[in-house]
Amino acid sequence: MRLRFSHLLIICLCTLLASCDGYQKVLKSSDVNYKLTKANEYYNKKQWQRANELYESLLPIMKNTKNYEPLYYRYAYTNYYMKDYLSASYHFKNFVDFFPNSKDADECEFMHAVSLYKYSPKYSLDQTNTIKAYEAMQSYVNMHPGSKRIAEANSYMEECRKKLEMKESDAAQLYYNIAQYKAASIAFKSVMHNYPESLSSDYYQYMIVRSLYKFAKASVKGKQEERYVNTISAYHELVDTYPKSKYLHDAEKIYTLADNSVKQIRNEHK
Repeated sequence: MRLRFSHLLIICLCTLLASCDGYQKVLKSSDVNYKLTKANEYYNKKQWQRANELYESLLPIMKNTKNYEPLYYRYAYTNYYMKDYLSASYHFKNFVDFFPNSKDADECEFMHAVSLYKYSPKYSLDQTNTIKAYEAMQSYVNMHPGSKRIAEANSYMEECRKKLEMKESDAAQLYYNIAQYKAASIAFKSVMHNYPESLSSDYYQYMIVRSLYKFAKASVKGKQEERYVNTISAYHELVDTYPKSKYLHDAEKIYTLADNSVKQIRNEHK
């Protein structure tokens, strides 16, 4: 049994080595048409790395020929399938620039934006590339309002917005957690302004109430009345705008504390 396994292993290794040796011969070949044929074969077999290397070697040779457009199209996709999304975004954009009248230009413009989306990191990291992905997708929607990909594009844009919102709301929450209450209230207002349709809007307003109360409480005596009044105003905005919010009960407790503080301050000034 052990000998049989060893025999099979040797066969597999020999097959692998022969395959690699065959690919190296293709890569080193000076026959352009042969290399293109083999590159397409590797592409169709989903052997992206090999297809990519062959296409890349052919790019300068095939430029200004009839084969350049389909070659570049597939080359861009090999980068995408290899999950090299930054390169893919670059080459899909290049395809559109090189072949604006191509039947595949619409698709490649969309894939440029998709690649940027795929390259964007999780929301806790820098979101520069998420912004780029959103802008690219928005540009695509604006330029191709009748495209069959609009629904998918809108879905990607929504995902980008969610990531950007989470990044911004986390920053606001951090201000609150480190007791920078004025900054927290401003940051939560900014999140609400930037994402007015967010499902978390009532939470952001509630956090404004909490932040303003904490800010007022920590203020010098001469500033407290005005800042407690701001807390009360923020509470009324929460009640008026989100009458069914699950945060109303806790917000009401803060309102009562702020209202009592205002009354106490005013009584002391009589």
